[in-house]
Amino acid sequence: MTQCLQERYAPTNACFGCGPANEKGLRLRSFEEGDTFVCDFTPEPYHTAFPGVVNGGICGTLLDCHSNWASAIHLMKKAGAASPPCTVTAEFNVKLKRPTPLGPLRVVARVVESTDDRATVEAEIVAGGKITATCRGIFVAVKEGHPAFHRW
Repeated sequence: MTQCLQERYAPTNACFGCGPANEKGLRLRSFEEGDTFVCDFTPEPYHTAFPGVVNGGICGTLLDCHSNWASAIHLMKKAGAASPPCTVTAEFNVKLKRPTPLGPLRVVARVVESTDDRATVEAEIVAGGKITATCRGIFVAVKEGHPAFHRW
């Protein structure tokens, strides 16, 4: 199995959404594909809001964590660094466009703007060829003294 960004750069991260070390988390696996980032995820029945439909909070977590990794890798490459900076969500707006089914989902993220320490990311969840949710968020590289500084 190919190593995802989380396994490569943050194998001990315990984040609920994307931490490989969180046995009860979603364990999202993000991959870089050209100038986009993709994540395939199949929700479980316990991720539902009602039968057959994924809970909106789970959709938000998918978009948030995957977008955060897109920003971290983008900022790493922009800086010419060997490892990504620890980034956190500063602002995040999710639009739930239609019910997200339990079937396989693809989360796609793109960095649309950036400075040295922050990136604006747009992302979407796609199920069965239809966009079910979108987001736009700002993710910031934290500095020494922030609780998330050494999280990976």
